[in-house]
Amino acid sequence: MTIQIGDRIPDATLLQMTEQGPAPISSVEALGAGRVVLFAVPGAFTPTCSVDHLPSFVGLIDELQAAGVDRIACTSTNDIFVLNAWAQANHAANITMLADGNGELTQAMGLGLDASGFGMGQRCQRYAMIIDNGVVSHLAVEAPGAFEVSSGQAVLAAIKAQA
Repeated sequence: MTIQIGDRIPDATLLQMTEQGPAPISSVEALGAGRVVLFAVPGAFTPTCSVDHLPSFVGLIDELQAAGVDRIACTSTNDIFVLNAWAQANHAANITMLADGNGELTQAMGLGLDASGFGMGQRCQRYAMIIDNGVVSHLAVEAPGAFEVSSGQAVLAAIKAQA
């Protein structure tokens, strides 16, 4: 079943890059306190993800924070080394990269995507959500191949509509 507005973020193990290297972190610890925007991409360094999705959040960090967002996080079923390199290449130091390399969070939320037809295996769908103290208050899942409802601009509009 797909996660819904009003649901708590499921507990899953993710990886984040620290000064000491990759470190596990629970999704509850990473996403469960304050107002968090989480967006997911099917793959770092892929066209829409690199040209549109990540940059839409990088360009709006100050506005999102001014609107009350405590943290912006990105997840993908890539490994943490790929996500870390992608963040560096896109000047996304203020976005928390959370690798879901085994798809634990993706599966627990029911947001998987079979991209094996494109040689990419099991991935996560493209989506964005607003999480308030561990509870989903906004969820926008893209239709296959679309990029309309999960952009930084769309999330900022949703935050303003919630105010």
